Amino acid sequence: MNQYTDTEFETIISPILEIEEFRQLKFITHHGITRYDHCMRVAYMSYVVTKALRLNYKEVTIAALLHDFFTDEVDEENSMDRLRKHPEYAVKNASKYVELSDMQVDIIRTHMFPVTFTPPKYLESWIVDFVDDLAALYERGYAVRREAQTAMFLFMFVVVNFVKMR
Repeated sequence: MNQYTDTEFETIISPILEIEEFRQLKFITHHGITRYDHCMRVAYMSYVVTKALRLNYKEVTIAALLHDFFTDEVDEENSMDRLRKHPEYAVKNASKYVELSDMQVDIIRTHMFPVTFTPPKYLESWIVDFVDDLAALYERGYAVRREAQTAMFLFMFVVVNFVKMR
């Protein structure tokens, strides 16, 4: 099916991968790769982190996969406007095919915080926002070595567990 070999991950995402409009993301360049590949990376990383933290990883995985589900709706010349508006287009497109929970809508809408101004409501939303940022840095060619990625995930793991204990 794809480069991600976790059977449960593949089971969770398979209904989304059957959506023709979603598959169109394979033909759109995003961060130097395709938007489809970017969404897959963010979904898989979010799946791994939220499953390890015993959070609602199934809902997170679907929302993370759909976080950049837009094709040509965002045509603004100003890149900041494009950054701010695309989460709403992604929610609109995702809602055509998936019944989204409140948390999933929040994950998609706030994955560009602080650019979109509204902070995430859920811990899971914060995680996807962070993972998306990390993936974007990696995809744009910034030197994010495996050691740095591990340190960032460890830091996130400690922060998340601290927040959960409060």
